[in-house]
Amino acid sequence: MIRFELMAILLASLLFAVLSVSFSGTTHRTATPFSSITVTTATSSIAVPSLVGLPSLTLEEPVATTTPPAKSRAPTMPAHHAVVATPAPAPVPIPVLTIPLLVAQSALDASASALRGALVNILCSAPAGSRIHSISASGIMVGAQGYILTNAHVAQYFLLADQGVSCAIRTGDPATTAYRAKLAFIPAPWVRDNATVLTQAAPSGTGERDFAILAITGSATKAPLPIFFPTVPLSFSVPASGTPVVIASYGAQFLQSSEIQTALSPTIVFGSVVKLFTFGTNTADVLSLGGSAAAQEGSSGGGVADALGELVGDITTSTIEGDTSTRTLSAITASYIRREYTAETGETLELLFTRSPAVAVATFAPTVPGLEAILLDVLAH
Repeated sequence: MIRFELMAILLASLLFAVLSVSFSGTTHRTATPFSSITVTTATSSIAVPSLVGLPSLTLEEPVATTTPPAKSRAPTMPAHHAVVATPAPAPVPIPVLTIPLLVAQSALDASASALRGALVNILCSAPAGSRIHSISASGIMVGAQGYILTNAHVAQYFLLADQGVSCAIRTGDPATTAYRAKLAFIPAPWVRDNATVLTQAAPSGTGERDFAILAITGSATKAPLPIFFPTVPLSFSVPASGTPVVIASYGAQFLQSSEIQTALSPTIVFGSVVKLFTFGTNTADVLSLGGSAAAQEGSSGGGVADALGELVGDITTSTIEGDTSTRTLSAITASYIRREYTAETGETLELLFTRSPAVAVATFAPTVPGLEAILLDVLAH
């Protein structure tokens, strides 16, 4: 049986080819700069005279799997500083498979189609004159009832809904406003440690705890909400170095503000896992994906899927200078997201996804005022 599987893999490898294709013809990463525009959101049209995109979080290069960085939670570091990984005194290799997985291109094509269907654009605008940077970012539907996985540095904008910050969930090609959403979860430690990201011109970090869950609460159009949303399930496994993957986002770094509003298209690329990194000692927490058309502003919160059609990573950090092919794009792993969510809530993401979005939002609502107060304290100084 093992010999048969090996032969099948070898045959499948003959069909495999790594492509790098952008449906939009452009590339983009975390959030993109805007000029003066009017942003149409799910609730209103807000005039933004100085809509400036949140720059991509710059990944402080951690040490490779054979020399993992230490837990980046130094008690002496001021809470308002971005977390930066440092080398561990006694490195331990990450026990993950290192044999590249060879798959048929048809399997990756199917994953690309599913990932494209589950991709959303998150457009958040701040009031004129505020210190908050408005953003365009990405997210992936991971729960059929309407749950979106994105980054904490994107979802924190939903904490400021009563401060005039408005966010729209957009879908399609080009992206158009489709849904309204609220927070179902954001890690409180991330908000405490990274509260100044909202106002920083060039924030940096490792991606640690940089994830959040949004829940769709209503339609922003006359169309009713679907009974089930297109999703890509979160993987339980970690891809090996060399594993072929599909990356999807709404890259917007090279678009004008008017194009982001009216002509923002998905960026889909085929690539592979280059390296694995850890925030601890022996867990695979970060996927390094190298350069591609997805390595650009606006891609934060985008997804990385394997040939099984499962989401193995959530894009968090990237370098944004130079040609996209020479940049470094990274994503935190699905297994890391699962562990961190359970560590903070005591339950699994599967349990969350069984609840209605309304219940999930109501359950998390009591946490919002305290987290909002952290951000408001930064904005007041």
